[in-house]
Amino acid sequence: MQAQVLLQQAPAEAAPLVEQTLPQPTPGPGQVRLQVLCCAVCRTDLHVVEGDLSPKRLPLVPGHQVVGVVEALGPGCRRLRPGQRVGAAWLARTCGRCRYCTSGRENLCPHSLYTGYDLDGGYAEQMVAYEEFLYPLPEDHPPEWIAPLLCAGIIGYRSLERARVPARGRLLLVGFGSSAHLVLPLAKARGLQVAVLSRTPEHQHLARQLGADWAGADPAGLPWLADGAILFAPAGHLVPPVLEHLAPGGTLAVAGIHLSPIPELDYQRHLYWERDLRSVTSNTRADGRHLLQEALAAGVRPQVQLFSLAQANQALLALKRGQIQGTAVLKVA
Repeated sequence: MQAQVLLQQAPAEAAPLVEQTLPQPTPGPGQVRLQVLCCAVCRTDLHVVEGDLSPKRLPLVPGHQVVGVVEALGPGCRRLRPGQRVGAAWLARTCGRCRYCTSGRENLCPHSLYTGYDLDGGYAEQMVAYEEFLYPLPEDHPPEWIAPLLCAGIIGYRSLERARVPARGRLLLVGFGSSAHLVLPLAKARGLQVAVLSRTPEHQHLARQLGADWAGADPAGLPWLADGAILFAPAGHLVPPVLEHLAPGGTLAVAGIHLSPIPELDYQRHLYWERDLRSVTSNTRADGRHLLQEALAAGVRPQVQLFSLAQANQALLALKRGQIQGTAVLKVA
């Protein structure tokens, strides 16, 4: 099979992914082999490739927003069937036994494994994944519409929940990449007012097209204080000004797996009046099920920019440069 393989972490400008022919993977106990239809490109992939995240293993096939078809079942698999369309997401496996797994908080499992980080992912024609962590998917939607939901959508959903915006409340989205452009229609379907901060005019325009009540580059122009905010940009220096634009009792959820250092916070300016600062760590399978149900019911259709598998380096570089409108998706099969 053909795959885009990371041999050594390096800047996206250096085209660090190398196309290789690898043996067909064999599913182990509890695993299935997928024929990959497409794989959306995530900023976490960029963090893995460039070294913002320490490597778990090299060489590695990245990619964790995968739509595929079940090809083969490993020993003990009974839930899925060959030919079924499924999705693989960032969370690849948890232990199922620790106090986090047994209390509905498997996203905090210290023994968790991740697709495209611990395990080879979807920048390939085939991959293996644990059956219990795959999502059955509808057959009547193009796979490139579904792929972005499997991380950008899921993490956006969990971030929206963590931001604790009340009914008919006001939400601020900071940064308008793949995840934010999926949260916006979800939030509007929930009846929220939404403002978007982005330094990119094209992203501001897309936000308005998708229903944002306000979009701009300068927080001084915000029309109101937000009840909740989500920081998607991996920029710690944005945390203090966003906290200043929260209403009393408001919450800022930081969505990224990586964030640059946060400058010193002033208690009175940034946190008083019961403003909260919360992180977002991975997701649970329940998050994925709820997101897919809510997004499909609301008719959320991701904006996608298609690349071939051989263009994976170009897709990552375009993502780094802010040139993707919506989500980049590698079309594999």
